[in-house]
Amino acid sequence: MKTRRILITGGAGQVGTELLGCTWPDDVQLFAPTRRELDLSDCENIVNYIADGDFCGVINCGAYTAVDRAETDVLTAWRINALAPAAIAVATRKHGIPVVHISTDYVFDGRKSEPYSEDDPVAPLGVYGASKEAGEQAIRTGNPRHVIVRTAWVFSAQGANFVKTMLRLGGERPLIKVVNDQCGCPTAALDIASAVAVIILRLIEDGHAPVGTYNFVNDGSATWYDFAREIFEQRRGAGHEVPALEPIGTNQYPTPARRPANSRLSIDKLRRDFAIEPRDWTAALRQVLASLPE
Repeated sequence: MKTRRILITGGAGQVGTELLGCTWPDDVQLFAPTRRELDLSDCENIVNYIADGDFCGVINCGAYTAVDRAETDVLTAWRINALAPAAIAVATRKHGIPVVHISTDYVFDGRKSEPYSEDDPVAPLGVYGASKEAGEQAIRTGNPRHVIVRTAWVFSAQGANFVKTMLRLGGERPLIKVVNDQCGCPTAALDIASAVAVIILRLIEDGHAPVGTYNFVNDGSATWYDFAREIFEQRRGAGHEVPALEPIGTNQYPTPARRPANSRLSIDKLRRDFAIEPRDWTAALRQVLASLPE
């Protein structure tokens, strides 16, 4: 049985880490190179690495995700989020390799009142969203055998994320003020990884598998305040002391980058084409909190 080699960029990030921990078929071998081995700011390095790897699939989780820092670190954000996907698209197309690319809710401006579908017009508010949207275009135009997965508000037991930040602040402060006028879909990195694994295997095994842009988020939505309240309600239920919370407006918590007021994403297309049914975000949160050390 021939080994099927899958390249994962950004393997040290939240989704990449969960992908490496997923259960894969016995004939699948995952490759998650370090930054020294595969520098996503070096397009030539990317093209050569893919050419030499004998891969049957590529999952691009690598991204510049420092939303506020991107406003001043523009060149780095565009190198990683736009030019690297372009190089990945060129290399994978040349060698007949399907690619799954992770993108973001920040490609939208948040002015829509309903959840965003994949066909809604993009209008990013800042450098991060604009660079990610450019990366989508690079994948979309560079390799027809692609699936772009837009996701949002990613959390896990690893890395830096809202859940980890709230728990840290909860141990330091009696009161935390949290924005209550931005709404989105909290999503576990584990669930993103599980969906991406289904998608890449389908692309590898079926030359007629669906392609294009898809949303994946956990079921349900919340404001950041709602998210924080649920974190601490679950912590309280597990016997922990928790801080008080105060809802505030975005104007009371200024940041260098503007955030979309509504970044809820519809997952109907993913359900239809890949039969993936996301669980409720509160259930995913419960699992993540249970996995963290006391």
